Amino acid sequence: MSARTARTLLDDDAALRAQGYQPELARKMGGFGNFAISFSVICILAGGMTLFGFGLNTGGPAVMVWGWVVIGFMTLLLGLCLAEVTSAYPTSGGLYFMAERLSGSRGWGWTTGWLNLLGLLGAICGIDFGAAMFVGAFANLQWGVEPTVSTTFWIFVGILVLHGLLNSAGVRLVNVLNSISVWWQVGGVALIVGMLTLAPGPHQSADFVFTHFHNGTGFASPLYVAALGCLLAAYTFCGYDASSHLSEETRRAQWAAPRGIVRAIAWSWAAGFVLLAGMLFAIQDYAGTQGTSTGVPPAQIFIDVLGTGVAKGLLLIVIVAQLFCGNAETAAASRMVYAFSRDGALPFSATWRRVSHRTRTPVAAVWLCVGVAMVLALPSLYSPTAYAAVTAINVIGITPAYAIPVYLRLRAGRSFRPGPWNLGIWSRPLGWISVTYVAVLTVVFCLPQASPITVESFNYTGVTLAVVLLLAWVMWITQGRRSYRIPPLGSEAENRALAGDVV
Repeated sequence: MSARTARTLLDDDAALRAQGYQPELARKMGGFGNFAISFSVICILAGGMTLFGFGLNTGGPAVMVWGWVVIGFMTLLLGLCLAEVTSAYPTSGGLYFMAERLSGSRGWGWTTGWLNLLGLLGAICGIDFGAAMFVGAFANLQWGVEPTVSTTFWIFVGILVLHGLLNSAGVRLVNVLNSISVWWQVGGVALIVGMLTLAPGPHQSADFVFTHFHNGTGFASPLYVAALGCLLAAYTFCGYDASSHLSEETRRAQWAAPRGIVRAIAWSWAAGFVLLAGMLFAIQDYAGTQGTSTGVPPAQIFIDVLGTGVAKGLLLIVIVAQLFCGNAETAAASRMVYAFSRDGALPFSATWRRVSHRTRTPVAAVWLCVGVAMVLALPSLYSPTAYAAVTAINVIGITPAYAIPVYLRLRAGRSFRPGPWNLGIWSRPLGWISVTYVAVLTVVFCLPQASPITVESFNYTGVTLAVVLLLAWVMWITQGRRSYRIPPLGSEAENRALAGDVV
């Protein structure tokens, strides 16, 4: 190890001790690796493709394209604000730790932590269940296996177990897989869009892609439907807090983690626009794409334009990208569980905070995430709208959790001590825009998504959010106020390291 590398590691460890924590995890990630985990979690080939059918039904091409542009831009503003706070507090706890340090209140930290945890666990469930649906579509094309609810569920369980095993092997393997994932996604988008564009045969007009509105929800208001349709983009642009959760395993985390957040959003925004536009231009039969026998509308587009053989190859590209995505999300969620348990917030915290001596990885936390994600998917065996509800749970849990540290940073004013990566004079205006955006988005995704409203079509997102907050309150009363504590700040020398005085 060079003297420069050793100095960097010491500075990172000093910054962590300044927050009151002793380094336990293996610091094996560089800046690219930190960017790669957030880029892999956002994964346009997961969210953008999995909810493609939802988008076709809820606003159609116009909402899918322009919703992506608007939501992506607002997400970038929110990401910039969150990155600034991450630079000041580079810990695995991420959002809840920031909230408590900024507010001085355990209640803020506790509430933010439970929202963040709900969102992360919902994301694992949504990503891996979406991957299972695509695996089912591939099996249908390759072997004629009819995709059913039960077979999709068991494929989903197998994917969860795979991700549990990969994450148990250590952060070095996760880092390698995330790095591959970046190039796989970029190359996959280029290949898919290129083949669809260059294929002979008819293509849709620009007018169709950018202005065609389709409402299959049963609601009469175009504005209401357009707001609902933005779920496709909002769901995809989730998970970039992974860079924060992996900061204790990243070198030069005060710079690398905030940069990882911003770069992951920006690259995903650009690549996702290309992917969505390319897919929409290639639609041959709108109704046929929506009602495809494969259950996966993108697969029908591949078949219609390129034939079954090529379609199977493109489906494999998407499936592998989704597997990378779910694996990265499992890593991020497990670090959140580890950190929350380290501060005594979860039942049986002593178990979930354990770190493997061999891999320096929180293995128990990994398997807790896998187990809870499986439980969250059980309603899909009985309700056809359960998957959309899970994706909305992801958004409704994690997006408010992003905004809370930003709001508290605004409230803290000049008492906030920024890290080396900061927004300067832009911090407050961008912060207020971001907080307002999240407030509106949170309300929208609690609204009904289909009409008529029945037991099957009801949006249980708001109910789930209320149940989780009630559970968090009950646990606070019965356990949390006694067991939950973040540690005091470290020494003055370590605090100087935290502020970036040591380079």
